[in-house]
Amino acid sequence: MPTLDAAARDLLFVQARTCNAWTARPVEESTLRELYDLMKMAPTSANCSPARIVFVRSDEAKARLRATLAPGNVDKTMAAPVTAIVAHDLEFHEQLPRLFPHADARSWFAGNDELIRTTAFRNGTLQGAYLVLAARAVGLDCGPMSGFDAAALDAAFFPGTSWRSNFLCNLGYGDPTGLFPRSPRLAFEEACRLA
Repeated sequence: MPTLDAAARDLLFVQARTCNAWTARPVEESTLRELYDLMKMAPTSANCSPARIVFVRSDEAKARLRATLAPGNVDKTMAAPVTAIVAHDLEFHEQLPRLFPHADARSWFAGNDELIRTTAFRNGTLQGAYLVLAARAVGLDCGPMSGFDAAALDAAFFPGTSWRSNFLCNLGYGDPTGLFPRSPRLAFEEACRLA
């Protein structure tokens, strides 16, 4: 398998930063579609693909989102051209006959609420990470975050559905003047073990 060159690694990881300030440049729908078309190709358990994304762009949707945010997240989120609500579908297994036709994967989950919850959350979170990488790959800056009332957000955006919010990710074209200094990271020896 080929490896990414230094420029691509910089784009996705090394030079990429969590943005807190945004330019006024809009994000086109075609860019969001391109982002999703990359994100959806990355692996999940049995191709279960439980992530569901709401790209909040309109003034009306931003007002609903604003009411759910922690105070420290309001200004940067309202300034972002787009905020992705990264959610997961607790009925993801209903799609498995189509998404994983190699086995009766739906039967693995039917009636097992705990397995459904853990699989949806784990794989939806994984897909949320893919969303960040895909966004960077199509030229967007990202500001992933917690700091919102999940119950209020779910009531505002997902009433009567099986979708549940996980985290938010502001998307757009970052203003570098709003970047914090790079925070330290743990060394290999602190975070990893060889077994």
